[in-house]
Amino acid sequence: MMPEAPARPHTRTSLSVRLLLLTVVFFMLSEVLILVPSVAMFRRDYLRMVLGEAHLAALALEATPNNMVSPDLAKKLLQRVGAHGIVLHRADNTTLMLDAPMPPKVDATYDLRNVMLPMLIKDAAVTLTDSGNRVLRVLDVSPKEKGVVVEALLDEAPVRAALLNVAERVLTVSMITSLIASVVLYFSLQWLVVRRMRRLTQSMTAFRDAPEELAIIAPSGADDEIGLAQHELARMQRTVLGALRQNERLVALGTTVTKISHDLKNILSTVRLMSDGLAGIDVPEVKRVLPGLIAAIDRAVALCVGTLGYTREGAAPLNLKDFPLQPLVQELAPVVENGAQGDRHRLIDEVPADLAVRADRDQLFRVLLNLSRNAVEAGANCVTISAHNGDKRVVIDVADNGPGLTPKARDNLFRPFAGSARPGGTGLGLAIAREILRAHGGDIILGRSGADGTLFQLNLPA
Repeated sequence: MMPEAPARPHTRTSLSVRLLLLTVVFFMLSEVLILVPSVAMFRRDYLRMVLGEAHLAALALEATPNNMVSPDLAKKLLQRVGAHGIVLHRADNTTLMLDAPMPPKVDATYDLRNVMLPMLIKDAAVTLTDSGNRVLRVLDVSPKEKGVVVEALLDEAPVRAALLNVAERVLTVSMITSLIASVVLYFSLQWLVVRRMRRLTQSMTAFRDAPEELAIIAPSGADDEIGLAQHELARMQRTVLGALRQNERLVALGTTVTKISHDLKNILSTVRLMSDGLAGIDVPEVKRVLPGLIAAIDRAVALCVGTLGYTREGAAPLNLKDFPLQPLVQELAPVVENGAQGDRHRLIDEVPADLAVRADRDQLFRVLLNLSRNAVEAGANCVTISAHNGDKRVVIDVADNGPGLTPKARDNLFRPFAGSARPGGTGLGLAIAREILRAHGGDIILGRSGADGTLFQLNLPA
């Protein structure tokens, strides 16, 4: 089956388009924040320019003997400036006045001396929003001569027209600039982020559909966030592939164990029938070893039946009952010490005679046997089993005097095929032990491990 192609986001919801729109909006907002004070300052500078021209026009009065000009010349000078009247206030308290025969009524007065920016913005807003042609009385220090205050009566319509023209030009430039910057940013984002994120998405989608058949993504080597994401994705894919391959091996192993358990159960059943026939033989040695032999065969048959049931239905149900722990440990001793060279007292029983547990006896026997055999096979000369009642728990300690666990074994405890302490081991013993104890409502932990030996602590509900 071909891997399903990853769904692409809708154009309106893609990251690049969203960033494009946000960039345009933010550029426009920033330009508005720049435009408002710019227009206010332009209005002030425009009025100051007009006042400078008014100052020059009023100087024509000084060329006459009586500081007066003819009405026609006064009209031409005022029209040149665009004012209805001009007054110069000198530092020596003298005044020059140039005005029309019938000056209009003043609608508003603006003194540009020491005016602050907020007031300039407010005045510019009034100019732009008022549709009429008010007559303004404007005062400021002359830009042509210090110490001279120029006062002029001006129409507001020309000021508004100049402000609108400047605002239109600034907005046009702002829009063009923001669009160019946004388009450049859009394609940069496509190249630097979206294209690489799409590659990540395609790799994840393809790996999801067919993890066993596809190659692991090759990181680009970039040291940015997306490069780090590619590196972590490659690590995750390698981990998942390893887990899948291990799972395949476990499935194959489970199938093999099921077949072996089925055949072994039939063989053990035959051995069990033959051992029953030995019960009638009146030989002391046979009578001595026969009970242990029959018990071992029964446990092996139960193990095979439980394994078959587990592969079909999951974990086998526990047969919980109360029983003293010491006889179980004593029954375990000959099995552990079987075949030992030299000193045969390899298993030491320190379990109190009156301590009882509630558990599945065969399963607990299996756990203790796994731990004891692991210790002996790892090089321990002595295994000590002790137990005591804890806080609503029964704690069983299995200690040995072996060389201790290797760092690899400690790091992979309770993991099948990874936590073995000896070469060639499978690491299944501890994994099975933990599974059995957790099924009882208990657990197993590593108490200590060093050159003087290893201690495992088992706990069961009291």
